[in-house]
Amino acid sequence: MIGVWIAAVVVLIIILAGVRIINQYERGVVLRLGKVRPAVKEPGLRVIIPFVDQMRKISIRIVTLPVDSQQVITKDNVSIDVAAVAYYQVNDPIKSVVEIENVISATYQIAQTTVRNVVGQSSLDEVLSQTASINDKIKKILDVATAKWGIYVSTVELKDIKLPDSMQRAMAKQAEAEREKRAKIIAAEGEQLSATKLGQAADIIAKHPIALQLRNLQTLTEISSEKNSTVIFPAQFMSTVEDVKNFLAKEK
Repeated sequence: MIGVWIAAVVVLIIILAGVRIINQYERGVVLRLGKVRPAVKEPGLRVIIPFVDQMRKISIRIVTLPVDSQQVITKDNVSIDVAAVAYYQVNDPIKSVVEIENVISATYQIAQTTVRNVVGQSSLDEVLSQTASINDKIKKILDVATAKWGIYVSTVELKDIKLPDSMQRAMAKQAEAEREKRAKIIAAEGEQLSATKLGQAADIIAKHPIALQLRNLQTLTEISSEKNSTVIFPAQFMSTVEDVKNFLAKEK
C-alpha cells in the first residue's frame, strides 16, 4: 500500500514538473530533445513532457529600444550627434529563438549602424528638414534586416540632433539675414504701393485744381486745433480763398 502511494506521489510530481503557465503577452517555444516543435504554445495552462521538453517563453509585446547618441558626419561634411529610438516586437517566436542568440542585442547593433549609415548619406539640411523621410528609410532597412529573426520594426524616430556650436551660430546668422531680407522687401513693397497711391492722388488733383485748395484749408484746420500753434498764411492762401469763392459761386 505504501508503495502505491509513493508511486502516485512520484507520478504527480512528474506531472507537475511538466506544467507551465504562459501569460497573455507571451508565447511558448518547445524544444523536444533539442529539436524545435512547429506548434507554438498559446497563453494559458500548458503541459510539456518533463526532462524531454524544454520551453522558452517569448514576449510579443512592443519593446522600446533607445539608440544612444553617436557622432555622424553628414554628406556635406558636418559632424553632428544623433540619437534615435526604435520600437519593435517579436512576430515569429520560433525564429527569434532558433535564428539568433540574443535578439535584443542584435536589433540594437543593427539599428545603431543603420542610423549612422542613413544619416551619413544625407546632407545637414535634409536631416533637419526631412526627418520623417529619414525615419521611414531607417525603418524599412531595419524591417528587412530583422525579418529573418522574426522581428517586426514598427517605428523609428530620430529624437535628438546636436549641432556644433559654430554651426549653430552660422545658422542663427543666416536666419537673421533672411529675416532682414524679408523686412526690406516688405518695406520696399510698401513704398511702391504708397508711391502708386500718391500718383493716383496727383492725377485726381491735376484734373480738379480746387481739390488742392480744399486740402490746404483742411491742413490749416488741423494745425489750428493745436492751441500752441502759430499759423502763418502764405500768399497762396489768398488766391485759395478766391478760388473757393469762385467755385461756390459756380455751384450756386
